Amino acid sequence: MRCPKCGYEESKVIDSRPSENREAIRRRRECLRCGSRFTTYERREEMPLMVLKRDGAKETFDRQKVMNGLLRATVKRDIPIHVLETLLDSIETELRDNGITEVTSEEIGNMVLKRLLDIDKVAYVRFASVYRDFKDVDEFSDELRRLAL
Repeated sequence: MRCPKCGYEESKVIDSRPSENREAIRRRRECLRCGSRFTTYERREEMPLMVLKRDGAKETFDRQKVMNGLLRATVKRDIPIHVLETLLDSIETELRDNGITEVTSEEIGNMVLKRLLDIDKVAYVRFASVYRDFKDVDEFSDELRRLAL
């Protein structure tokens, strides 16, 4: 494992434990050259999950891309990062448990929205405004009315 600070390839494991969702092993490491400490996660290798984009392109599922969208939607909201990680874990687990190897970006967006609604309605509206790409205020108002019901 390459040190993120100095690039040295040798490190030692200081601590190892299951992640909160038990889907990975969290390892705390220390670089043998500079002494910098960093965390790595070890997950089992699985078939890549392919995302079919709106423009017809295919790309591998990028967990960080979805997380970035969630972080933007939850800015200044009191939502711990582990809640967002759990949300993402549940989406990935649902897709993999159903044997799905290809999913549309729309389906992923809907899965995120469904879960965000239970967590924080403001974050839901923020995520929906970007994901659904509202064209005008009327579309946005319709979504707010639907949410209020």
